Amino acid sequence: MPPPPDDRRDPVDVSVGARIRLTRKMRGGSQQALAEAVGVTFQQVQKYERGTNRVSASMLARIAAALDVPVAEFFGPVEAVSQISDDLAAMLGEPGALKLLSSYCRLPRGHKAALVSFIDALSKPEGPRS
Repeated sequence: MPPPPDDRRDPVDVSVGARIRLTRKMRGGSQQALAEAVGVTFQQVQKYERGTNRVSASMLARIAAALDVPVAEFFGPVEAVSQISDDLAAMLGEPGALKLLSSYCRLPRGHKAALVSFIDALSKPEGPRS
């Protein structure tokens, strides 16, 4: 039995895809708009962003041009610190994450602390009920 598809994804492809997604979202673009700009389907853009399909050098250049960033934007530093960057790119690529962070930054300090406490409580697994 073959391993699940996610187990076969190359970490570099996943990292590049996460950075494409983050850059696209930061620019306010949709997968459809990016797909049209580079001449592929939005499903193909989804596959690139998930790291399911490897992005060729020429496609990466077209994506970078469409997003108005240098190709190097999609590659992190070579040092061990890059794992932190990759993790942040993946987290910020989650649906609603950038909007949540943007809204969070506009909150007064006291509200920020309350929101963090609230979200932290929501994210903890529920214990046994009595």
